[in-house]
Amino acid sequence: MDAESSKPGELALLQQIRARASGLKKGGLRLGIGDDCALLRVRAGEEMAVTTDLAIEGRHFRLGWHPAASVGHRTLARGLSDLAAMGARPVAAFLSLGLPRGLVANAAKAGLKKGRQAGEKTWLEGFLDGFFALAERCETPLAGGDLAESPIAMADVVLTGAVARGRAMLRSGARPGDQIYVTGTLGGAARGIAALAEWAETAGESDGVLRGRQIPQRLEALLRPHLFPQPRVAQGLWLAGRGLATAAIDLSDGLSTDLAHLCEESQVAAEVNAAALPIEPGATLAQALHGGEDYELLFTAPPAAQAPRRIAGVAVTHIGRIVRARKGRAQVTLAGANGMEPLAPKGWEHFS
Repeated sequence: MDAESSKPGELALLQQIRARASGLKKGGLRLGIGDDCALLRVRAGEEMAVTTDLAIEGRHFRLGWHPAASVGHRTLARGLSDLAAMGARPVAAFLSLGLPRGLVANAAKAGLKKGRQAGEKTWLEGFLDGFFALAERCETPLAGGDLAESPIAMADVVLTGAVARGRAMLRSGARPGDQIYVTGTLGGAARGIAALAEWAETAGESDGVLRGRQIPQRLEALLRPHLFPQPRVAQGLWLAGRGLATAAIDLSDGLSTDLAHLCEESQVAAEVNAAALPIEPGATLAQALHGGEDYELLFTAPPAAQAPRRIAGVAVTHIGRIVRARKGRAQVTLAGANGMEPLAPKGWEHFS
């Protein structure tokens, strides 16, 4: 077999993905990869939740910074975090990939290499490692998708979930008097990527391209919140199952921006206590407020609800309260050392 004929074609790659997907628990998937459509089953009394996320090279990830396994993990994590914010259990995932030929045929050369020599796996295989590891942990079978050659790498994931009818947590349910809570810690993802950017610049890579350099081991722990964020699926299911939350949103774009989204949908305002924020050790207040990609849950609950301090092993912190929206008053205010100040939404926003 010559070199050209040994290159994997689309059908061979699809068979490879199908073989790996077959090892996942089926859950609500009745018929998966191999037919014209997948067939999904939800339980009586449930509603279907559907979300989609697009990840594009150069915008959501960099081949020189993000290991292939991280890109795969983050692709799925983004959608799972959306389901978590609605309190939906994952049912199935659909993955569409557009990849340059080199990422399918050539060994991955960038990002964190731990315990393996470069050249042992293709970039696609590394991507699938990250994707399926999280899929297995969150019991999310891959039901289908698409594969195409593309000038740049991109991944589009569609997630379906199920939630008890009428129990989905919405952004529009917050009311004046409700208390505001967040899971986990904030600012870890922003701190990690800032440390990586600083290292790249001091290493002489002023344009941010690592050109095959190995990321120092000392940065690995700092980068984990960014490279491998943990969607709070169990916490979302717990909240929805008990009807504790009046509204919820996942913190993908930054607390300042996502809380503003929730306030807008609920037609309320919010006050946040800066001193109460659970900031990741080493992160700044600005990173906790605006950094984004923490994929924690922000939710509101009535004062009498008495939210627990931990849900499924993850800390829950009370950070503020919902108040009545008033003309001429900032939608979100921050109580800090200088008193109450407007908190502008400075998180991530495309086309801004």
